[in-house]
Order: sequence, then structure tokens, then C-alpha cells
Amino acid sequence: MHNVSKGLALTAALLGLSLPAPAQQPADPVRVLVQRLDLERYKAAIKGLTRFGDRRQGTQRNRDAIDWIEAQLKSYGCTNTERLTYQFGDEPPHRVLSASTLHQAEGGKPEFGVGGARQRGVIKPAGVNYDPMKQPDVRIRALDTPPAVPGERQEVWCTKIGTTHPGEMYIVAAHMDGIGFGEAANDNGSGTALVMELARIFSTADVRTDRSIRFILWNNEETGLNGAHAYVAQREKLQGQEMPAGSGRYPEPRWLGMIQHDMMLFDHGMPRPDGSLSPVQRPEADVNVEFQADSKFAGASRDLAFALQAANETYATDYPANIGSHMSNTDSHEFQDSVASISVRENERGAHVGAGWDPQWHQPTDVYATYDDKDFRLGLNAAQTTLSAVARLAGASVK
Repeated sequence: MHNVSKGLALTAALLGLSLPAPAQQPADPVRVLVQRLDLERYKAAIKGLTRFGDRRQGTQRNRDAIDWIEAQLKSYGCTNTERLTYQFGDEPPHRVLSASTLHQAEGGKPEFGVGGARQRGVIKPAGVNYDPMKQPDVRIRALDTPPAVPGERQEVWCTKIGTTHPGEMYIVAAHMDGIGFGEAANDNGSGTALVMELARIFSTADVRTDRSIRFILWNNEETGLNGAHAYVAQREKLQGQEMPAGSGRYPEPRWLGMIQHDMMLFDHGMPRPDGSLSPVQRPEADVNVEFQADSKFAGASRDLAFALQAANETYATDYPANIGSHMSNTDSHEFQDSVASISVRENERGAHVGAGWDPQWHQPTDVYATYDDKDFRLGLNAAQTTLSAVARLAGASVK
């Protein structure tokens, strides 16, 4: 065909004729949206969240962070923000996590079926820091010291309304609260910033989607997924109901899939024999996408995970996506028996995070200054992965 075109052009030139210019191929709307992601904007969103310290639930700093998130969403054009209100009492007793508690029941028997994954290789104990004096930064220590108080809790979301199927939606979510007397920069400022950036891009005036997308920032994840649980309890039965009838408005569109984001930045590899880790992101780092193999929607969840992997293969710039079947201890667990549900993160939850692959997890070292651009770029690749997959699934176009 190329030679035919060259021949036609030569003949036209000899005869003094002009051929019409070749038709321009339309731009791929998914690639257009992915290219709107920017490393510096992603970093700035994480930095903005760290102003509120660890954002521990039940504190003023947590409430201030929710107000800030809502204001940011509105500034992006995602103006139809809403809040869910629920009550929460005392925090559970302080947890001391060993390398095995994420995936073992009483008596030491592995519970692979409930989300854990078998740990191998060097294992470094993991835990939660509750000692303020382990935070050397006086400013952060003072910010994080006020304790949680029982009472009212809130979490915020906004929705991109679909143009042809507004009564169906994908949920893109992350938890915004943290613990450990740090800044919760990775756990989970990195996931919260990712969801906020996707809300910004999908909310721009020239973007349309066939189906709706809801961007939710959970509260109370660190106390046992309580914010996600409250959402499911209050809103699951509202799915797909047009209110009022004939209005074309769906307060809770029917769930098509739930994609959770929790810890995006740190994949430095397995601990060394002495328990130390590489100071730099490993070249073979990847974006981990997990579903739960024994959930009621395991098949649909696996398909959703593969949709993200396929999108990553086409649109992510640096790191591949790897799929696992042991989703655990994350807000998507509350959805896994109701809809296709997956978790996106830096490492496998049970086999890696629970084995000490991220030494900042719930520690005073989880501060913005700990991470460099290679770490932040892993998070950006996770954003590219989810954005491109959701753009395909929701039928995004750019006018």
C-alpha cells in the first residue's frame, strides 16, 4: 500500500495535479487523558495532604484534611461533592503486628483463603508506632499528638456523571486517614492524591464518559475499614434507583466495579539478610493489582484486574502491572461480595507489606521527605494504570 501511495503521488506530480491530504487519524482519547497526568502535580497533592500530619481519624487534623480535600475537588470542577456521616466509638486496642499476623489465625494456621499470601524469603517484623517520641520532628510530633475522640465521622466524594448511562458507575477510591506519628505520605497520601488527580482529569470540561465514575476518599481505614463499611451499609440498597422518578438522577448508580488504592510509592525489594532494604526503587518494581480469590465476585474481579493490566501495558510509562489473588486488609474488602473489587498498591499486601518490605508502614518515617522522584513515579504509573483502564471501561471521550 505504501508503494501504491508513492506511485500515485509521483503520477500526480508529473501531471501537475495535487492529491488531497491524507485523513488525520483521531487522537486516542485515553492517551490524551493519561498525558494530562503530571509528576509534579501528583507530588504537590501528596505534599498538600502532609500539612495535616497523619490525619488520624477522630481528630481535628482529620476533619481539616477532609475539608481541604473537598475544596480541592471542587476547584477541579468536581463540584457535586457529598459526604457520608456515621458514628464511631473508641479505637481498637493498639496492634502489635508481627510478620505473620496478617495471614495467620489463632493457633498459627495460615489463612490463605481470607486474603493472606504465603510469605517467603527474608521476613522483617512489621508494626504500628504509637510512641510520639519516636518522631524527631517537633512540628510533626505536635501535630500528631492530639488523640482520637469518639463521635461523628465523615468522608467525602464527588462524581463524574455519565452522559448515556448515568445510572451505572465505577468507584475509584482511597483512604485518607493514617497513623504512626508521621505524615502518612505513602499510607495513604499517595493513594488519596492519585484519586484526586483522576478526579481532576475526568472533571475537565472537555471530557465525557458514557458511565459515571465516583471518586471516594474513605475515613477510618486504619481502625478496621469502618468508613468503607459504613458506605456499603448505608448506600448499597440505593443502587440504580432514579430519584425522583423520571429525573435522570441516580444518587447511587449501580456499581460496576470498585478500585481501591493504598500505598503507591515504595517497591525497594525484599529485606536483605540483615533486615535492611535498598535505599532506591528497584528497576523491576511493579504496580500490584489484587483481587480476592474466594470472594463471591472473584471471576468478575479477576477480569477487572486484567483490564487494569492490559491498560498498563498500553499506557503506563515505566512500570508493569502484576496481578495477585490475595486482596487483604483494604477497603475493597467491604465490596468484594457485592461487585467486582480490586486493590492497587506498591507491593503484595500479605506476602510483601506484611513481611516488612516497606519499613515506613505506620512509622514516623512515612513523611514526604523520605521519598524521591523514582518513588513518586511508581505512584504516577499506578495513576496511569487506573486512569487508562477506567477511561476505557467508562467510555471516555475528549471533545
